[in-house]
Amino acid sequence: MEQYHGTTILGVKKDGRTVIAGDGQVSLGNTVIKPNAKKVRRLGADGSVIGGFAGATADAFTLFERLEKKLEASRGQLLRAAVELAKDWRTDKYLRNLEAMMIVADAETMLILTGNGDVLEPEGGIAAIGSGGNYALAAARALSDYEPDPETLARRAMAIAAEVCVFTNDRLTVETVGA
Repeated sequence: MEQYHGTTILGVKKDGRTVIAGDGQVSLGNTVIKPNAKKVRRLGADGSVIGGFAGATADAFTLFERLEKKLEASRGQLLRAAVELAKDWRTDKYLRNLEAMMIVADAETMLILTGNGDVLEPEGGIAAIGSGGNYALAAARALSDYEPDPETLARRAMAIAAEVCVFTNDRLTVETVGA
């Protein structure tokens, strides 16, 4: 069976603002089957949390729904909600089969969540996942000292990733939280 590819999600936290950007490409083998998928969205009742996913879409939406319930139960505390989700994701018989990774953030915290139970706070305020994640991560780190605006930095890094990764395009969805 052919694999779905085609996600690059980048998170940049800088000067009190956090941006998550995601490309729109979904590929099956060597064919682009959707160029404008939305892999980044606002979460929580008040939209104060943003998240982006890499992996199976249905799995990611299941995880987003679970995270929103955890946010509600923890009164919007992202770290607590993320840890609770990671515990469930690792131990629950159904959830443990879900194949996705997520970057989630609020005004104070940015985290990478995985099905292995990982809740990781990225070093230097830059995180990336997905097929083109390493390209976007390298570009963002290189630009970080020269670009003060986190949204501009994220857009430029994603453009570089789109130029070198065949599974990444330049149709971005971008969400921002913070100052």
